[in-house]
Amino acid sequence: MVASRATHILIRWSVLGSCLVFLMIGTALADSSDPTPQQGTLQTAKDVYYHTDGVPIGPPAPSSGATVYPRYGSFDNRILVWFVTQQHTYFGGFVLALPIFCVIIEFIGLVARDRATAARYDRLARDFLRVALLAFSLTAVVGSLMLGLFITLYPPFMSYMGGTFKTMMPIYALVFLGESLFLILYYYSWDRMAEPALKWGHAAIGIVANGLGVALLLLANAWVAFMMSPAGVDEQGRYLGNVWHLLHSALWNPLNVHRFLADLMSGGAVVLAYASYRFLTSKSDEERAYYDWVGYIFLFVTVCALLPMPFAGYWLMRSVYAFRQSMGVTMMGGLLTWLFVVQALLIGVLFLCINYYLWQSMNRIRGGERYQRYLQYLVWGLMGCLFVWLTPHTLVMSASELKAMGGAQHPVIGNYGVMSAKNGAINVMICLTGISYILYRRANRTMTVSWVRTGNIVLAALFAGGILNIIWLAIYGFYLPASVRVGLSSPQAFTTLTVLAVGLLINRAMMRGAKVHGPIEWGKISVRGMVVLFGLAAAFTWVMGLMGYIRSSGRLTWHVNEIMPDLSPWAFTPSLGFAAKMVTFNMIVFWLTVLLLFWISSRDRLPVPMGEHASEKSPALLPPASREAQPS
Repeated sequence: MVASRATHILIRWSVLGSCLVFLMIGTALADSSDPTPQQGTLQTAKDVYYHTDGVPIGPPAPSSGATVYPRYGSFDNRILVWFVTQQHTYFGGFVLALPIFCVIIEFIGLVARDRATAARYDRLARDFLRVALLAFSLTAVVGSLMLGLFITLYPPFMSYMGGTFKTMMPIYALVFLGESLFLILYYYSWDRMAEPALKWGHAAIGIVANGLGVALLLLANAWVAFMMSPAGVDEQGRYLGNVWHLLHSALWNPLNVHRFLADLMSGGAVVLAYASYRFLTSKSDEERAYYDWVGYIFLFVTVCALLPMPFAGYWLMRSVYAFRQSMGVTMMGGLLTWLFVVQALLIGVLFLCINYYLWQSMNRIRGGERYQRYLQYLVWGLMGCLFVWLTPHTLVMSASELKAMGGAQHPVIGNYGVMSAKNGAINVMICLTGISYILYRRANRTMTVSWVRTGNIVLAALFAGGILNIIWLAIYGFYLPASVRVGLSSPQAFTTLTVLAVGLLINRAMMRGAKVHGPIEWGKISVRGMVVLFGLAAAFTWVMGLMGYIRSSGRLTWHVNEIMPDLSPWAFTPSLGFAAKMVTFNMIVFWLTVLLLFWISSRDRLPVPMGEHASEKSPALLPPASREAQPS
C-alpha cells in the first residue's frame, strides 16, 4: 500500500510538474522573438511552397555564423539530442497508443453481454492504463529534458522555431496539460464511475484524453514536416502569417498517417512485451492463461496497425519525391539506400515471427495438427519474398569497382531491385500471413455448411489470383520508367486489401455452425511462442528508430531544409555503422526502462473492484475455455 501511494504521488507530481515546465518554456519561446513585423514588412514576399504572396511577420533564418556549434572532444551536441529525442519519441508513441487501446477495450467490455467477459476486459484496460500513466510521467520528464537541451545546445535554431511557431508553442503546452489532466481523471475515476450508468461517461473522458493526444501528435508532426519541407515562409525563412500554410506543409498529411500507425505499433509492441513478461514470470496457471490471451489479442491489434504501414510508407516517400526528388534519391537511391535494405530484413523478420507465433498458437488448440503440413510451404513463400525484397538496386563499391562496372547499378541485379518488385514482395507476404490466420481460425473446427468445397475453391482462387496479379504488376514494373513505376504501388495495395477483406469474410461465413473439436486452452502455448512476442516488440522499436534516423537524415546538414543550415564542421551525416549502433543503444535503453516499469506495475497491484467485477483471482476473469475468445 505504501508503494502504491508513492507511485500515485510520483505520477501526479511528475506529470503536472512537467506540464508546467512545458507551459513556461512554450510561452518563453513564443515571447523570445519580436512579435512585431520586421522592417519592410509592408512589402510582400512569396511562399516557398504554395507560391502565394504574404506579409513577413516572423524572424528570418539565423545568419550562417550563428549555426556553428561547439564540440566537446569527440562528443557533439547531436549525439545527446539524438538519444534523448529518440527516447521521448519511443515513450510518446507508447503513451499515445495505450490510452486508445484502453478506451477501445473498455468499450468492448461495455457492450459485452456476459458479465464475466465485461469484467475481464475492464481489468485488462485498467491494468494497461496504470502502465501508461507510469510511462506518461516518464515521457513528460524526458520531453522537458529534450526541450531544455534544444534551447541550451541549439539556441539559434530554437529561437527561430519559437519565433516562427510562436502561435503554436503555448497551444502545444496547454493541450499537453489538458491531456495530462484528463488521463489522470480517467484513471482515478475508474472506481467512482464503475456503475453501468456512469461507465459511458467514464469512457467519454478517455475519448477526450485521446483526442488531445492525437492533437499533440499533429502539432509535433507539423514541426518535423516543416523542417523537411518548409511552407508558410519566404526564401529567407520569414513567417508570412498564414497558420494553415505553416501547418500544412507538403509532408504533413503522410507523416501524420505514418507516425500514427507507428505509434499504434509501438504501443502494441510494448503490450506484447508486457504480456510475454507477465506470462514468463507468472506462478499460476490462471495468470499464464490470462496473459496468453492478452498477448494474442494485442498481436491482432498490432498486426492491424502493421498491415497498412507499407502503404503509408510508400505514400510518405512518394510525397518526398514529389517535394524534392533529390531528397528522395538521397533516402532511397543514394546515401541511405542500404538502411532500407536493413529495414527490409527487419520487416521480413517481423512477418516470419508473426507467422511463427500463429503456428505455435495451434498448440493450445485441439485439431491444429491437421494444418501443420502446410506451414512449410508458407515458410518457403515468405523466405522467397524476403530475398526479393532484400535485392538492392545499387551496390556499395569502391571507386575502381564503380569505374569497372560503369555505375552504381549492377547490370543484372540493378534491373530487379526496383520498387515495384519490393512492393510485390511485401504484398505477397501480407497475403501469405492472411492464409496463416485463416488456418489458425479453422484449427479447432470442422465446417458443416453445405458449400464447403465451393468455398474452399473460391478462397484458393481468390488468393492465387490476387498473388499472381501482384507478381505480374511487379514484373511489369521492370519495363516502365521510374516515374511511372511508382504508381504501381496503388493497384498492388488495392489487390492485397481486396484479397484479405473478401477472404476473411468468406472464411467467417464458412465457419458458421462449425463443429468445435475442443476449447482453446489458453496458457498452453510454448515458451518459445511467448519469447517470439518479445522479439517482435524489440524488432518493432528497432525499425521505428531506424526509420526515424532515415527521415531526419534526408535533410542532410539542414536544420530547416534549404532555409537554415547547420554549418558546424561535424554536421555531416553519420556513417551507417554508427547510426545502427545508436539505434540499437536507444532500443536497449528503452526496453530496460520499460522492463523497470513492468516490474513496478507488477509489484504495485491495485485492487480490482468487487461487485459485478470479480476479484483478480476469480475464474471469471480468465479467458473462457468453453468457447473461442478471439477476434473474428
